[in-house]
Amino acid sequence: MTLHWKLVIDASDPHSQADFWAAALGYEVEDNSALIGRLSAAGAIGPELTLEHGGRTAFRDLVAVRHPDDSYDPESGTGLGRRILFQRVPEAKTVKNRLHIDVHAAPGERDAEVGRLTGLGASVLHQVKQPGGEFTTMADPEGNEFDVQ
Repeated sequence: MTLHWKLVIDASDPHSQADFWAAALGYEVEDNSALIGRLSAAGAIGPELTLEHGGRTAFRDLVAVRHPDDSYDPESGTGLGRRILFQRVPEAKTVKNRLHIDVHAAPGERDAEVGRLTGLGASVLHQVKQPGGEFTTMADPEGNEFDVQ
């Protein structure tokens, strides 16, 4: 049996994180506005659970990004393939990630990719050179570590 899965990342500001990672990976921020409209009309959720972001209604405390080539459910806007979900949590990040994303730049383009990601709001933590390879460890706008290979 094959399981469907998504990566979930805790965030102080899920929408800013989703915007960063969508731009970083070339993913799309999921549009859940049709689902939210149906839930609101049915009285299942109130306005305190939503906000306006990117010109559309979104859930206040969670948002996902999905690969643009993967299918999605048009009724909910939820991706059915590669996804990263950002969920609001009250506490700030305090320790090193136990799980991280590796971004693979095209051959010879790592420095350019690091520059592009820095322009989106990431920061360089350090460069690593070891017998198995070379990479740059960066942090996203909320401090989550990731590597650029």
